[in-house]
Order: sequence, then C-alpha cells, then structure tokens
Amino acid sequence: MKTKLTNKLDIQHPVIQAPMAIAAGGALAAAVSGAGGLGLIGGGYGDNEWLAEQFGLAGRQSVGCGLITWSLQEKPYLLQLVLEQDPAAVFLSFGDPAPFASDIRAANVLLICQVQTLRDAKHAMDVGADIIVAQGAEAGGHGEKRATFTIVPEVADYIARHSPDTLLCAAGGVADGRGLAAALMLGADGVVIGSRFWASEEALVHPNMLQAAVDATGDETIRSSVMDIARKLAWPERYTARVLKNAFTERWHNDINGLISAAEEEAKKWSAAWVDGEVNTANTFVGEATGLIGSIKPAVEIFETIISEAETRLRNNFV
Repeated sequence: MKTKLTNKLDIQHPVIQAPMAIAAGGALAAAVSGAGGLGLIGGGYGDNEWLAEQFGLAGRQSVGCGLITWSLQEKPYLLQLVLEQDPAAVFLSFGDPAPFASDIRAANVLLICQVQTLRDAKHAMDVGADIIVAQGAEAGGHGEKRATFTIVPEVADYIARHSPDTLLCAAGGVADGRGLAAALMLGADGVVIGSRFWASEEALVHPNMLQAAVDATGDETIRSSVMDIARKLAWPERYTARVLKNAFTERWHNDINGLISAAEEEAKKWSAAWVDGEVNTANTFVGEATGLIGSIKPAVEIFETIISEAETRLRNNFV
C-alpha cells in the first residue's frame, strides 16, 4: 500500500507501531520495520542502559523511538542518547515539543508529534513536525477526550489548508485492516497502531495481562489517573490513561483524594502486582480495541493480516 507516508518514511505500508512505554522494545520495533512498516521503541520510561539495549536488540532494522515530552523536559539527555542511535524518527507525545524540535531537525531526523487536540496539532506544525498523529480517546494508555473519528478529519482539513506538506496519521482504536482503510478515508496518510501490537509475541508484556486483554471487550476499559498516582508519576492532569477495569480502578477511580492519602501503601501493592502480573490490582494498559485482539500472534503475522484486510476492503469498495 502506497501513500505519502510510505514515501516519506521509505516503508512499504502506511503503518507505524506505537511506541508504547515499557511494552515496545527493540524486538517488536524490529519485527514491524522488517514487515514493511515503521517500528518504534517505547522509550518513555527508559533510561540510558535500557534504551541502548533495545536499540541493540533491533539490530540493523531501521527503527525510531518515542519519548514522553513532559518527562523529557526533566531528562533531556535521553533525547541525545536516542539521536546518537540514528533513529528513523523521534516520536514526541504529551507535552510541548518546541524545546526539542531544533535538536531533532539538526540531527536530520524526522519529527513525529502525537496530539490530542486541534490546538496542539497547530502548535506541532508551527514547530516543524513532519508527521502529526491525531490520537483519539479510544487509544490504550495515555490520551485525552477527542474521538478518533472526528479529530482525524478535522486535523486533515486544517493541514490541507495551512500545511499541505505535513503528513497525518490516525491513532486510537485502529487494530485491523478495517481501521486502516477507514483512517485513509478520513484523510489520514497512515495509522499508528498500539493495542494490537501490544498483544504480540514480541511485546514486553506479562502473559497474564495479555490473556486479560484477549478475554476482555472494549466495554471493560476505563480512562483514569489512579495508576499514575499508584506509580507516583506526575502526569499532567489533562492526560488520563485507558486500562482494563479491575478491583483497583473500582476501589479508587471515584476516590482520588483517598488514594492520594493511601499512596505509600497502595503504591507498594500496585508495584508488586505489576511484577507478578496480578491483573486485579495492577492495571493492564490496553485500548478499546482490546475487543478486536482475539489472540496473541507474532508481530509480522499481525502486520500482514492488517495490510491484507485493508487492501481487500479498499479493492472491493468496503464490501
């Protein structure tokens, strides 16, 4: 499948694997790039040693890296480490990309900015983003309130009027070929897929959490901030994270002040549960597309199925 995105990134198909923090390591990114897309290492919570290890695991495949923008302001040295790896792209999300855009451009690396509002899309274009990712609230992990089906065409229209050389990807709820085909019809040049690749054999995810996602439907997800409080992560209030509902969200989602008061004890419980894959306490970070996962497969097989489905839908006029 050829679009402006495939030409820009020199890839075969318009699919980018989301840089899911912790879950997306070098093996997953390399598998997606090897299949004909762009794989991204999820460097949001990584340190120097982890990032170097994951780029090493990617081998000779051309991969990029995603970083959490607000957190990067506290650890700007991580960007330099990533740029030293000669990445295919740097993917920034959740914060102001302006302080980092010039360094990325100076390294001759493509800048991908994920946004959740039209306002932030305009700002990303102003600072020179090569690719905008319009993320809907259906997405797993962190995001905001806009829906994919409306934010994507709105951003597409703005790009067409004001910055036609900027490319656009859709994210949030895209998990199969139907979603890819629909995104192209909405005006996107490609898609960023998270949850479906999160549920791959290469992802760095506890087996219990993978099984929980396979067994769940999109009805069983929730956007909340309780897991960030439990992890003592200072996420800006505007961003919540979509996870599977469990006993922890049931207990604390509507009692944030109570959780803050009990944070020390609850943080220990949550962290231990995360290591053990105890899904009733630790949260499984997956989007509404969890109901479309079905099974855990190699990333290449997932990728090829998505492309085949999309090509069939487009060829047959969606019949």
